Amino acid sequence: MTYLLNTWYFAAWARETTERPLMARTIVGEDLVIFRAADGAVSVLADVCPHRFAPLSAGVVANGVLTCGYHGLGFDGRGQCVANPHGPAPKAAQARAYPSVERHAAVWVWVGTPELADPSVIPDLGFIDAKPPEQRIEGLLHTKANYQLMVDNIMDLTHADYLHPDTLGGGVNTRAKMQVEKNGREVIIRWSADADTLPPAQNSLLPEPGHPADFRNEVYWREPGVMRQRVFFGPTGRLEDQGIDSWTMHTMTPETETTTHYFYCHTSDSLTADPTIAPVIEGFLHQAFAGEDAPMLEAQQRKLGDRDFWSMRPVLLNIDSGAVRSRRALDALIEKEREVVA
Repeated sequence: MTYLLNTWYFAAWARETTERPLMARTIVGEDLVIFRAADGAVSVLADVCPHRFAPLSAGVVANGVLTCGYHGLGFDGRGQCVANPHGPAPKAAQARAYPSVERHAAVWVWVGTPELADPSVIPDLGFIDAKPPEQRIEGLLHTKANYQLMVDNIMDLTHADYLHPDTLGGGVNTRAKMQVEKNGREVIIRWSADADTLPPAQNSLLPEPGHPADFRNEVYWREPGVMRQRVFFGPTGRLEDQGIDSWTMHTMTPETETTTHYFYCHTSDSLTADPTIAPVIEGFLHQAFAGEDAPMLEAQQRKLGDRDFWSMRPVLLNIDSGAVRSRRALDALIEKEREVVA
């Protein structure tokens, strides 16, 4: 399996845990159940009752206690059985509890060794906290493709010129100058173009649509698949005083080897100035992600099947530099983790 275990995985949007008191979600092949304990803190347990192995997500939550729907055993946020309608609560009835943290409007879960769970290494997505919910576009898409294929998709944005020509493409990404670097845990890729024609989605937001503009596009990758993208554009020579800034989070959380939870969040100067344009921006994003990226990624996955990506001997181009750097960085972390276990 190509999973890093000792890391924080983006498991859910925090709002999901209020919309649904009890939620099942599979992450790196582990079936989890997410709910809020009596103190309001998010709890994540293995989605299996230790009594007769019924899914705990088929139960109910009341006053922070998750009651199994099969025989009525109740579990607290630590996974300990605290109620048994048939007699004393057995101490041996313990559901596995996973370390979890609520940060950046999201629930993060640690599936590896609990003692190693350090919240300080959760990727910094502070741009989400800087905006109120009405000035954010956030969502979740389930995709039938390996999460690393989906990371590749964001680490090479030249694909937008061909897959999203009517929204996020148009040629500027291919024409732009590209730089790739590794800074600590991050792999950073930057595209820059001056006096060029912008993609339709950005062009429509210019003071004078259709005029040449300066364009900056940056992606910052952190393991295992958390990326923040900055797109900064404006009239030629007036980027600093008339530029429009935006940030988008793309996080690929593996469900299984061939399925992925794709969490995204977008904020921008335009959305801040006029939250009513949210449906327009969301339409662009949904068309690109769900209507164009997902079908292509799922088609790739069908071609790959269960074969390892590198075993297919992909022909690499200069545009693959960012994707290759992030893949190699993750491979090294997974290999190091396996060596420790061995």
